[in-house]
Amino acid sequence: MRSEGRLALWLLLSPALLWLTLLIVLPHVDMVILALSERVRPRVYEFGFGNFAEFFKEPLYWHTFGRTVAFSLLATLATFLVAFPTAYYIAKLMRGRAKSLAFIACLLPFWVSELVRTLGWIILLRETGVVSTLLLDLGITGGRVEFLYNDAAILVGLVYSSLLFMVVPLVTSLDTLDDSMIEAGYDLGGNGFDVLREIVVPHAVPGILSGSIVVFMLTLGNYVTPTLLGGKNSLWFTEQIYNQFITRFNWQLGSAFGILLLVASSGIVWAGLKLSRQSLGTVIGR
Repeated sequence: MRSEGRLALWLLLSPALLWLTLLIVLPHVDMVILALSERVRPRVYEFGFGNFAEFFKEPLYWHTFGRTVAFSLLATLATFLVAFPTAYYIAKLMRGRAKSLAFIACLLPFWVSELVRTLGWIILLRETGVVSTLLLDLGITGGRVEFLYNDAAILVGLVYSSLLFMVVPLVTSLDTLDDSMIEAGYDLGGNGFDVLREIVVPHAVPGILSGSIVVFMLTLGNYVTPTLLGGKNSLWFTEQIYNQFITRFNWQLGSAFGILLLVASSGIVWAGLKLSRQSLGTVIGR
């Protein structure tokens, strides 16, 4: 019976393990091999770290890399600041059908692809778009204004495209907070800020971290939103990776860039967990 149970377990796990092996493990192993293949002459490669050295030799590469990481952290913080009040209102202040409708309203924009959502922002923010026309008609501006192709437009697009992935874990985490604990905080003389700082936020830490990890990873690896809303001067590292693979056909250098991005994101997530004294298992479990 014990062997039959193990066999059943492996049969149940086999689709997931096959999926992870074929689509995650093997591609990353191949990327590592390509990244460590240094071209010495046409069609001749040898083991070396020349592709990684190329990253540090060219200021554009590491400047773009640092900008992407810093901007992803900023976008994650901005997403949290927008998502937390929304999640708290849905989890603690709404009841019944209204709560379900509010949650569905958060899901609705994600029923279409990221490309369509980003093109929607282009329609709103372009020089002849909705926002510019409205400001002109109201007399607020003396002419049409171009809101695209700058850091503010990229930040708006990144927050919008990642908002759901912060709201869902926050709602899930806040739902488990007993309302009586909040009432007790007020009964003991605390104000709204004290209750938020001492009760609500500490309880929501696993949800905050899980949402932040997902949003940071998605933002760091985003290609469509920074490219379309930021234009040619977006200076996003995924665009550098795309150029190496597709434009220059330098798969070795593109793979090295991809590995560097993976290592940086994993290191930042690990540092965040250590600073917050949380474990990855606890965060995922919540």
